Amino acid sequence: MEGAPLRRLESWGRFPVAQAEVRDLHWRAEDPFAGVNQRALAYGLGRSYGDSCLNDGGLLLSTRGLDRFVAFDPATGVLRCEAGVSLAEIIDLTLPQGWFPRVVPGTKHVTVGGAIANDIHGKNHHRAGTFGAHVRALELCRSDGSRRVCSREDSPELFAATVGGLGLTGVVTWAELQLRKVAGPYIAAETVEVPDLDHFFQVSAESDARFEYTVAWVDVLARGRHIGRGLFYRGNHAETPARPGEAGRGRLSVPFDLPSATLNRLTVSAFNFAYYRKNRRQRGEREQHLDGFFFPLDGVGRWNRIYGKRGLLQFQCAVPTAAAPEVIRELLGRIAAAGQGSFLAVLKTFGEVPSPGLLSFPRKGVTLALDFANRGPKTLELVRQLYAVARQGGGAFYPAKDAVMSPEDFAASYPRLAEFERHLDPACSSGFWRRVREGHPYQPSLPLGPPAAGGKGVTP
Repeated sequence: MEGAPLRRLESWGRFPVAQAEVRDLHWRAEDPFAGVNQRALAYGLGRSYGDSCLNDGGLLLSTRGLDRFVAFDPATGVLRCEAGVSLAEIIDLTLPQGWFPRVVPGTKHVTVGGAIANDIHGKNHHRAGTFGAHVRALELCRSDGSRRVCSREDSPELFAATVGGLGLTGVVTWAELQLRKVAGPYIAAETVEVPDLDHFFQVSAESDARFEYTVAWVDVLARGRHIGRGLFYRGNHAETPARPGEAGRGRLSVPFDLPSATLNRLTVSAFNFAYYRKNRRQRGEREQHLDGFFFPLDGVGRWNRIYGKRGLLQFQCAVPTAAAPEVIRELLGRIAAAGQGSFLAVLKTFGEVPSPGLLSFPRKGVTLALDFANRGPKTLELVRQLYAVARQGGGAFYPAKDAVMSPEDFAASYPRLAEFERHLDPACSSGFWRRVREGHPYQPSLPLGPPAAGGKGVTP
């Protein structure tokens, strides 16, 4: 292991860039820490946006070789699989048998281990809570050589630290999940026009009571009385079975990095206006394949290349319900004034289902998530302003979507941090953890700009 060449890696946001040794795991019975003499981190498909899945200068333990299904009961929907299995692979296996994951994010190209480490959420948080709420058990390997099967009944404290624990409590080798019964691969979907932010809150409250899945796209460059203008998507699983020969959509790909100037106020504003006008004409009820409803961007391979070599910065906050109207309005107003908005902006309400992890991000309130093309210092300054506004309103921030969070922002977001730290594995670390808890800022070799040339890349 010692002296192995460093490999150049990036998260899905493509910033920051890191170099690390990579060790592939293949068997769940092996000790992932055997021979390890440096701080390590489990690494799946790299779909986090910042540095929570990176370990610059250290070791990444790639779990994609842990890709086996262990057991599946089609009568109960209980699935046991290794940590490197992706949600896409689970859906391919179980959907034809009438089962679907209880919680999915905006992409199915994430591993089970990554879904647990970030305690991912989806469009149905108000009904189902987070991914971790449906993990029945998991096996955790620690650097002291121990193996712990953790659940809410067995080692519950370690289970709570591992769900949402950012991979810092050890390496998950397998997990047992509870799936939900579905009739087929379709969603009875509906699109509702939302002319402003006040209407979003009205439509959201009414929709959460009737629909399992709810989310809104927002035109973040809309200003004045149009702030919060967007389209509200809602749906339930349809009772329609699969049609013979029908599959999800085909897959396109972005073949190269677009010039950084491609995404500017003019092009984003034009796209948002056209998207709003086109989709408002399609409002109403329809039956939609779940690929298009849950995973629209999965139909475009390497879509992060749209942002160019500099990559993007993601921002996601969760704001308490009472403060949300004022705080979200202020956030959207600042983004519109800066002219750096993205066409990928999501607004949603979180429900009251408690999150199982000590560092789980979702909590009752309203969440806003969006991307910013990395234009260097001015983008960094805007994102820091957004952090300040949200934090003043009692907001919390999501490590999986972060590249600039301060130690103060992190501590304020997670009041159970001290409890979590008692369960840290001393052999585990990440770029994110060193930044927010150990005072290590980005290194000069990793500027807020284009990544350095050379080195072998690892495709997320």
